Amino acid sequence: MGSNIEYIGTAEAARLLQMTGRRVVGLCSEGKLSGAFRSGRNWKIPVDSIKQYMKDTGIGVSEESKEDVRNLLPVAIGNTSYIEVSSECYYVDKTLLIRDLIDDHNMVTLFTRPRRFGKTLAINTIKTFFEKTEDDTSRYFTDRNIWLCGEKYRAMQGIYPVVMLTFKDVKYNTWEESMEAIRLVVKDEYKRHPELLTSTVLDADAKNYIDRMEKGTLSGVELQRSLLNLTHMLSVHHGSKVVILVDEYDTPIQQGYSRGFYKEVISFMRNFLSGGLKDNTDLAFGVLTGIMRVSKENLFSGLNNPMVNTVLDDKYSEYFGFTEDEVREMAAYYNRTEEMDEIRFWYDGYHFGNTEIYNPWSVTNYFASGGQAKPFWANTSDNEIIREILTGLTPEIADDLAKVMQGEEIHASLDMEVVYPRMTDGNDTIFSFLLLAGYLTPAGKPEETEIGTFASLRLPNAEIKRIYNTEILSWIRTQKQGNIISEIEKAVYLSDAKRLQEALRKYMITCISFYDGAAEGFYHGMVLGLVASLSSKYYIRSNRESGEGRFDLQLEPKDKVLPGILMEFKAIPISDKDKLSELAEEALVQTEDKNYRRDLEDRGISDIVRYGIAFSGKNVEVRIER
Repeated sequence: MGSNIEYIGTAEAARLLQMTGRRVVGLCSEGKLSGAFRSGRNWKIPVDSIKQYMKDTGIGVSEESKEDVRNLLPVAIGNTSYIEVSSECYYVDKTLLIRDLIDDHNMVTLFTRPRRFGKTLAINTIKTFFEKTEDDTSRYFTDRNIWLCGEKYRAMQGIYPVVMLTFKDVKYNTWEESMEAIRLVVKDEYKRHPELLTSTVLDADAKNYIDRMEKGTLSGVELQRSLLNLTHMLSVHHGSKVVILVDEYDTPIQQGYSRGFYKEVISFMRNFLSGGLKDNTDLAFGVLTGIMRVSKENLFSGLNNPMVNTVLDDKYSEYFGFTEDEVREMAAYYNRTEEMDEIRFWYDGYHFGNTEIYNPWSVTNYFASGGQAKPFWANTSDNEIIREILTGLTPEIADDLAKVMQGEEIHASLDMEVVYPRMTDGNDTIFSFLLLAGYLTPAGKPEETEIGTFASLRLPNAEIKRIYNTEILSWIRTQKQGNIISEIEKAVYLSDAKRLQEALRKYMITCISFYDGAAEGFYHGMVLGLVASLSSKYYIRSNRESGEGRFDLQLEPKDKVLPGILMEFKAIPISDKDKLSELAEEALVQTEDKNYRRDLEDRGISDIVRYGIAFSGKNVEVRIER
């Protein structure tokens, strides 16, 4: 199927051929429409095959009609309405998620997936299927996979009142602003159920509560009970249990952590969610989505044992993001089959459970842009998670970041119940956050042991590699005066000790005061982070054995025209800063005495530059020998 082939669907072919859709399907199955292939429940049929069949059978068609069938459905960029996307756009059918939710009978399910991986559209799909409305919404599912599953599932369509809340836009700098934003989200959901205002079965207290919700006069405690109260009112009015859907529940929590009101938002959300989801006799079932799972002792304690589904789980793995087959079908529809290797290079590489997954946001943007490959996902967030990790950089973490940026795998213990305040406590929490947020993916099946979960992790694709490079360099640039990256690169390429010393000194002067008491390990991590910009030209390694010891930092050139580099770091208290020159010389001598050059020499590198670098507070001395 070359990129110049134009395809149409069964309905368009039936109109052109002046026959029923069933007959067109029969022609496809019999091979009478050359090149036709199945795409989900539909068929994709080459326009040229339609023309040939018309010619062979004498069916005529106007040029205007021929042109009409070439109008492809648009891709849905940023549209999370199931009705609009499934009716007006190219839709990747994920409705079997509904079947699995029904079969599993979980009271509360939490799906954690990276941002822009279809969580909001999934929530809206569930809402549209289950919600009891005056409009017959079954027509939006009759040609979808869920409808083929049988009467058991069709009978559940449109039978429940639904509460749907999304907190994806609650991104404010203070708790007061965030609290007001949450109140408005809840208020809008109350207004979405006007039947409650005219209900003849609700008592005066309920009507008064709705009125005060509208006027904004509820107390903080009353607002925390608003989810519970809404489900009870809906249940009484409709005589039915209620479905609760909460999208991006953890956005206010992440904001609270990064802006300093974590305790306040956790306290509120714990009471708010527990009210609706814990021991609520009016609850049919609940579904939440988010990027992270906030551990149970902080938020989900007592929430009816919610079933938590993460990127490590096999079940539901195909419902968030696009599978290989789904992307291939999409590429065929938009006549870009020959670009599959490019799409795979940029946007594939995720593994959710046992399923290979493409980033859906980037894939849809790729087709919408006419096949322009670039990092679309990078522009949808400020990537604060990576920046938070960089602020607590250690040699070990910096070394692992350098490895993944160069395409290597790292091995980590995973903690899937992390909390935001512990995000930078150690490698296990840091890399668990990066995994859950979509910045890393398992390189193989994680290993479950009696002491924990272990996995090899890697970058998923070229798009994420671009984010790492961009964010690390951007963060470094925000921490200094002048272009420290350029200065460090020049100093290294020129083997210029004075230039490097001055660049490091300027960098440290602009940083916060804790440098005054920093230990050697901190400086090690700092320099390792700073030289990350050289990863396109060097393999960067730290704390590896070579000769008779372990070097601090090694840069092996990818092109042997460049010299190899060895760096040894020393640190002393600020009170001893007059000994910096002596200490830098000692570090330089150590690189020779311990024969740290052996590893590079064994790799065929003969031109090697050795650095001895000593730190004391914000002071630094650099010695170089070639």
